Amino acid sequence: MAIEAASPKPRIGISACLLGQEVRYNGGHKRDAALIERLGPSIEWVPVCPEVELGMGTPRPPIRLERRRSGEVRLIMPSSGNDYTDAMRSYAERRVEELAGLDLDGYILKKDSPSCGLRDVEIHQDAGAPSRTGRGLFAEALIARLPDLPVEEEGRLHDPLVLESFLARVFDHLRQRR
Repeated sequence: MAIEAASPKPRIGISACLLGQEVRYNGGHKRDAALIERLGPSIEWVPVCPEVELGMGTPRPPIRLERRRSGEVRLIMPSSGNDYTDAMRSYAERRVEELAGLDLDGYILKKDSPSCGLRDVEIHQDAGAPSRTGRGLFAEALIARLPDLPVEEEGRLHDPLVLESFLARVFDHLRQRR
């Protein structure tokens, strides 16, 4: 789908599952009706699903972040032991570069996702309970490449103050872009 460079609406990247696209590991979605219906008419959405775009397909076994003894965090599919870290980082770098050319004004990420989670994503370790100290690999690349882009997780946007702040930053970004 081609996107014009001079949209009158803010252009917001979004985790595709939040729009209702059936891209999750279980073949389902996480459509956030309240958020999408409230913002939908005023926003031009740019959906992205890192796992599907990487070629993982749906349905698929779940993936998760795991911390190695060396301290390195890897993206693993526990059912197979497959390590998707390098492939996801390479994909994310390319995809975020493409997104940088689309004049995005903001981005809404799926909370808790090992690819899209912005904060407090579970990192599994050899022993003990997972820690909630991670960031998804796609989110990491997005923040690194576009540090001035307003970015938030959908869960936090249900707080009216967080939503108001996010939208103010999005519209400020749009004004600066124009």
